[in-house]
Amino acid sequence: MEKLSKKDIRALKIGAVGVVAIVVLVFGSKWIDRWSEARASLDRVKAKLELINVDEAKQAGLSSIVPVFEMPQKEETQTFLFRNKLNEQLKRAKINSEPLQVLPGGKSPRAGYRLLRVKCTAKCRFTQVLDLLAGLNENPYLVGIEELRMRCDPKNPQEVELELTVSTFVK
Repeated sequence: MEKLSKKDIRALKIGAVGVVAIVVLVFGSKWIDRWSEARASLDRVKAKLELINVDEAKQAGLSSIVPVFEMPQKEETQTFLFRNKLNEQLKRAKINSEPLQVLPGGKSPRAGYRLLRVKCTAKCRFTQVLDLLAGLNENPYLVGIEELRMRCDPKNPQEVELELTVSTFVK
């Protein structure tokens, strides 16, 4: 080092700074690329969350469309709950029906549950039947409509004899 001139020392310093600059640029460019990818990924996730995120009024509207379903309970409890809710719906539609009949259970397509069917027989107006059918999805115990039979009175076409069989799951 003693034999090196000031020009040589200055050249070595500039060379060292150049080597450090090259190393920083190589690793820095990789770091910048990773940072850019992370920012782009974050922006995509934020955009997806913005699509999912809805205001409370819209969410309440969507929730009101989706039917509510209560998990099946023991047969006695479920029969009582299902019949009461169905009776409420019949009263709301202003349908005077004969007492509801519980039909013998059938096999359920779902393992661990049995099917309980309830039959309703009534005489009412056609518009009342439509009101009942429109509101059946509000019954949280309802699984499906098994049978719907209407017979019109030839003298008065608005009067119908209704036979409706609906089902629910029981444990």
